[in-house]
Amino acid sequence: MGSFSSWILFVIAAWTVTSTGVVVSAQKCEVEPNLRFNCHPEIIGFGRENCLKRGCCWDERQSATGGQEEFKSRLNTYDGKVPQCYYSSDFPSYTVTKQQEKPFGYTLDLSRKSQSYYPKDVMQLTADVFFETKTRLHVKIYDSEKPRYEVPLDTPKVSTKAKSTDYSVNFGETPFSVQVKRQATDTTLIDTSVNPAFIFSDQFLQISTKLPSTFIYGLGEHRHSLLLDLNWTSFTFWNHDMSPAPLVNLYGSHPFYMMLEEDGNSHGVFLLNSNGMDVILQPTPALTWRTIGGILDFYIFLGPSPDEVIQQYSEVIGLPFMPPYWSLGFHLCRYGYNSANKTREIWQSMLKAGIPQDVQWNDIDSMEGHRDFTYNQETFTELPALVEEIHQHNQYYITMLDPGIPNDQPKGSYRPYEDGIELGVFVKDYQGNPFVGRVWPGRTVFPDYTNPVTVKWWQQETQRFHDKIKFDGLWNDMNEPSNFVYGAAGFGCPIDSPYDYPPYVPNVFGFVLGDRTICPSAQHNLSLHYDVHNIYGLTEVIATYNALKNIRGKRPFVLSRSTFAGSGKYTAHWTGDNLSSWVDLYYSIPAILNLNMFGIPLVGVDICGFEGDTTEELCQRWQQVGAFYPFSRNHNAIGSKDQHPTVFSQDMQASTRKALLIRYTLLPYLYTLFHRANAGGKTVARPLFFEYPSDRSTYSIDKQFLWGEALLITPVLQLSVVQVTGYFPKDTWYDYYTGMSIESEGQQITLDAPLDKINLHIRGGYIIPTQQPNVTTFAARKNPFGLIVALSGEGIANGSIYWDDGDSLDTFKNKKHNAIKFTAAKNSITCRVVHDGYSEEPMVLGSVRVLGVANKPETVTANSKAVPFSYDVVNKVLKLDVLSLLLTKPFMIAWT
Repeated sequence: MGSFSSWILFVIAAWTVTSTGVVVSAQKCEVEPNLRFNCHPEIIGFGRENCLKRGCCWDERQSATGGQEEFKSRLNTYDGKVPQCYYSSDFPSYTVTKQQEKPFGYTLDLSRKSQSYYPKDVMQLTADVFFETKTRLHVKIYDSEKPRYEVPLDTPKVSTKAKSTDYSVNFGETPFSVQVKRQATDTTLIDTSVNPAFIFSDQFLQISTKLPSTFIYGLGEHRHSLLLDLNWTSFTFWNHDMSPAPLVNLYGSHPFYMMLEEDGNSHGVFLLNSNGMDVILQPTPALTWRTIGGILDFYIFLGPSPDEVIQQYSEVIGLPFMPPYWSLGFHLCRYGYNSANKTREIWQSMLKAGIPQDVQWNDIDSMEGHRDFTYNQETFTELPALVEEIHQHNQYYITMLDPGIPNDQPKGSYRPYEDGIELGVFVKDYQGNPFVGRVWPGRTVFPDYTNPVTVKWWQQETQRFHDKIKFDGLWNDMNEPSNFVYGAAGFGCPIDSPYDYPPYVPNVFGFVLGDRTICPSAQHNLSLHYDVHNIYGLTEVIATYNALKNIRGKRPFVLSRSTFAGSGKYTAHWTGDNLSSWVDLYYSIPAILNLNMFGIPLVGVDICGFEGDTTEELCQRWQQVGAFYPFSRNHNAIGSKDQHPTVFSQDMQASTRKALLIRYTLLPYLYTLFHRANAGGKTVARPLFFEYPSDRSTYSIDKQFLWGEALLITPVLQLSVVQVTGYFPKDTWYDYYTGMSIESEGQQITLDAPLDKINLHIRGGYIIPTQQPNVTTFAARKNPFGLIVALSGEGIANGSIYWDDGDSLDTFKNKKHNAIKFTAAKNSITCRVVHDGYSEEPMVLGSVRVLGVANKPETVTANSKAVPFSYDVVNKVLKLDVLSLLLTKPFMIAWT
C-alpha cells in the first residue's frame, strides 16, 4: 500500500452506535482518497464525533482548516478536498431478497436490516427494471409498501421487454447494486457498487455510480463550462431566483447528464425526481445522487451518438414544441420603457434604421401597479393602439404574466384575485389558508397550477386580458416561484416543520429551502410544495401554453424563466438576469448548448446583458453572437443605459443589421432544424463534439458552436480583439462570406475578425436552404429562396427544407407542409419533393451558390436549359443568380 499505509487514520472500534441508537459495523476504512464518498455533507454538526456516530470513517489527516473561507467552500464544492468523513467499504446497505423475471424485465425485492443515520428508513424496497427499448433502460426503485410522491411527467409506458437491447444488466445481491454495460464494447456505464451507502429514507435518498470516463456534460441549470469539473464538484437542484453565478442553484432543474465514453460512444442518464437535490462529481470518476424525497426513477440512454442520446431523452420527457416562424426573428425588450410612447419611439427607430425585428416586448413597467392582466392607464394608455400599429407592420407583441397575484387590493378593484379566492385556486399554507408572500405587486398569493380549477381560471383571466391587449405571446417570469421574502410575509416558515427544515438540506443558496420562495410545507392540489417546487414553473407554462393555444387558435409562444425536464414541450427559455460583461458573453454559449441537451432548443441569453451598463463594443460583439442564439432577444434592466441597436453609432447599427440579415437569410435552415427537433428530438444549437465524437480536441470546446450539422459559428468573446482562433475538426470547411475552402486536418486556425464581422463557416457535404432577407419574417417569406451547396472533398452534399405557413397548429401531423430534399453529386444538384402539402405561398428558387467547384464550368443547365452563371476563380464558387425554379417540383441543375 506504500505511503497510503502510513496515513494516520482515526478509525472507530469494531462497533459503534448511530444517532438512531442502532449498532453498526464499520471496520474497513482503508479506502483510497478518490474512492471516498462523503458521509457528512451537512455543514452543521460536521466533526469527528458526529462522523463516528454515523458509523463512518474519519481521516484526521484531512482535517479542515476551519474559519469563514472553509465554511463558504463547503456550500457548493469540496474545493478539491477529499472528504474527511467517509463511508467504510462495508457500510450497511440493502440486500436482494428476491428476484423475479417479468414481461418488462425484472423485479427485485430489497431489504435493509439496520437503519441508516437518517430518520424513517424505508426498510423494504422494490426495484423494477424495464428493458423498454433497444437503447433505453428504465430502473425504478420505490417503497414496497407505501406510495410516495412521483413526478407527474407523461413518460412512455412500456409493459413488454424489448426484443433485443444494446445493454446488459447485472445485479449485486449483498449488498444490492446495479451494473449496466454496453454490449458492443463491454463498457460499464453504470456501477452502483462503487459506494456501499445506498440510502433510501423518507427524506434522504442517495445512490452513487462509477463513471466510465471523465467527459461528462449536463446537470443544469448551472453556470459552468460545457465540460464539467470532476474535482469534488457539487450541483444543487432547487429552482431559485438568482442572477447567474458559478456553483449556485439557478432557475431550472434538469437532473440529466451525458457522457462521452473513452471510445467516443455516448450515453445519458436521467433521474426523474423533482425534489431538492445535490449531484456530486468526484475524480474517481464517480457521481452521487442525493435527493430529499420522491423515488429513484432512472432512465439510461445508450445513444451511441450524442445526438441520438438527446433524441432518446426527448422521447421520455417530450419533444420540443414547434415555434411560430415569427418567433425566430429578432426580439426587442427592456424593463424600463416606462410608457407606450417610449416603446413606440424605439420600435419606430428600428423600422427607420432598417434593422430586422419581428417582436416588440414590454416588461412589468407596463402593468398597473405590477398587477397581472392589467396595463397602466396613464403611462401605457395607448398600449392597445400601439399593439395594433405593430400588427399593421406585420410584427408581433409579447407581454408578461408573473405568477404572484396581489391580495391587498380594495374590494371590487381586482377581479383575478377575487375570482381566484372564490374558486380556491391559490397555494395554501400549512394551516390551509392562501399562502401569502411578497413579490412585485406587494403582498401576493400564488396560483396552484396542479389544480384543474386553477388552469381554467388562468385561461379565463388570460382571455379577458387578450380582449384588451391583442398580445401574440406571453412571458412567464418569476416562476421558480420567486418570493421577495423568506417564506410567508411577516412569518417565514414554520420552525417545527420537517419539510421546511428537513434532516438534509441540499446546498441551496440561502441555506434554507424557503429562501426567496414559497415554504416547502405549503400545500398544492397534487402534493406539498416540498415535492413540486421544481415543477412549479413547468405547471404554469403548461397552463399558459394551452390558454394561448385556445385563445389565438395558433401556435403558442411562451417564454419561461423556470424550467424542468419536459419544459421544452411548451416553452422557450432565456438564462435570466445576466450581467453586461465579457464573462457573461462567454458563458452564454455553454448555456445555450446545455439547454439544447435538456430538450429546450428555443433558448437565448439577454443580448448585451441585462444588469449593468453595456459598452458599444461589448454590445456589438454580443449582437453578433446573439444573431445566432436560437432565441434572439436584446433585453436590459431598469436603471441601465439604453442598449437597443439604434442608440449606438452608425457603424454599430450597420454591424447589427448585417448580422441579423444573415440570420434572416438562414431562417429556412433554422426553421428546418426546429422541425427536426419537434419531430425527432434533435438539437438545434450543438457542441462540436456532437458531430466529431472521436475527436477529443472537441470535447471541451464551448467558445464555438454549430447550428445543426452544417454551420459553425466562431465569435469574438474578448475586449479589443480583431482576430479569433477557432478549432476546425478534420473536414472541408467554407467561409460563409467568400466561399473560400479550408481543408483542415483537425487544427486551430486564426481568423480575421474586424468589429463588423462574426466568423461563419459551412461544413462540406451539406446543402443549406436560404431566403432573401427583409426586416420582418412576414416580408422575407415572400422572397425567393436560395441554396448554399457546400461540396465535400468527394464532391457530394445533401440538405433539406421543411416549410409550412409558420403559424398554424399541427401542420406536420396534418400534412399541411412541404418537405424537400436536395442532393449534389457528379456536377449536379437534384431536388426531390418528399411531401407537397402546402401551396399558399409559392416556393421559388432564385439563386444557388456551389462551394468547392474546382474548375470553371463551360455550361450550366437547369432542367436541361442553359442558365447564366458566374464563377469565382479564386474561391472556386459557382453562382447562379437568375433562376426561377419551383421547389415543389423536381429539378436538376448540372454543370459541365
